[in-house]
Amino acid sequence: MGKRVRVNRGPLAEIDLSALQYNLETVKRIIDKRPVIAVVKADAYGHGSVEIARRLVALGVIHLAVAYTGEAKQLRESGVAAEIIVLFDRSDIEDYFTYGLVPVVQDKETAREFSLEAVKRGRGIRVHMKIDTGMGRIGFIPEQAVSDAVEISGWEGIELAGIMSHFSEADLADRSYALHQLKLFNDIKSAIAARIGRPLMSHIANSAAVLSFKDALMDAVRPGLLLYGSSPFQDSFGLRPLMTVKTRVLAVRSLCAGTPVSYGRTFVAKNDCRIAVVPVGYADGYNRLFSNNGEMLVRGRRAPVAGRVCMDVTMLDVTGIGGVCEGDEVVILGGQGNETITAADLAARIGTIPYEILTSLGGRSRRVYIN
Repeated sequence: MGKRVRVNRGPLAEIDLSALQYNLETVKRIIDKRPVIAVVKADAYGHGSVEIARRLVALGVIHLAVAYTGEAKQLRESGVAAEIIVLFDRSDIEDYFTYGLVPVVQDKETAREFSLEAVKRGRGIRVHMKIDTGMGRIGFIPEQAVSDAVEISGWEGIELAGIMSHFSEADLADRSYALHQLKLFNDIKSAIAARIGRPLMSHIANSAAVLSFKDALMDAVRPGLLLYGSSPFQDSFGLRPLMTVKTRVLAVRSLCAGTPVSYGRTFVAKNDCRIAVVPVGYADGYNRLFSNNGEMLVRGRRAPVAGRVCMDVTMLDVTGIGGVCEGDEVVILGGQGNETITAADLAARIGTIPYEILTSLGGRSRRVYIN
């Protein structure tokens, strides 16, 4: 008997930082000389925010965006010195001053708290103002946004530096609602600038708008998904995915016709078959909806998931793939041989979006970074 191959629990994510550079250069070709506000929230969409932020800064990015102050603190404590815009968090106002962060204010009450804290500390703070142009999530309502902006800009300790909004449908072929949002945003932006006597840094373009909506580029852009090599459209735009997720075969079993596999006997072998067990399950971010519905790559071939995905393991039907043995590499996301499984492919299988695939698999994988 040969020596057993050590197989670790869960997936390994290889993150290609040269692909990040390529995707950033793709953005820069589109936006000319506008600044990039690189979105690294949610642990850089599962890619590891610290390493991604460090590389982006090394590539000349001077603005980053996160969702909450905890994410920003992690970056600061890891030595990331770029401007960090915090998109949602209204708590821990002291952290904004301690770590030199830029808050996005969503209402006058929050802006007032920042003003009072700035006065108490004897130092000003730059803020961006979020306008709800139709996302219906957070932000100043359009009817009051201009007067509120004028009032806030006059408060001691506050520098109103930017105005932003967010598209809800920039990835749709029907642009009518996105155009409505853009017009509303432009009208508000112009009115605020006229009232306070100076322009503000304006930004609304997410990845979809960067790739396909030139009129929305404004003063800066906020790409997220496209930096990580996934497109919100069917067209890949030549982007290069950063993440390849791998594991290794834990065991191979030869089963007779009529043998059930996994919970609920949802897979029963119609003929004699070979089943490969891999040490990745829904606890590792491989969604249970891939049960009898997913594929992984083994020896450059697509192996279908056999039976229900378990918490710790998933079974693959490798009957038609010769020579599969314990320790063989298995690719869950990415390429092997002439075959490739993309985040969009996986998302389509289970009725979700690439964002969820990347954050789920990347967030629960051991990561290694390559250049």
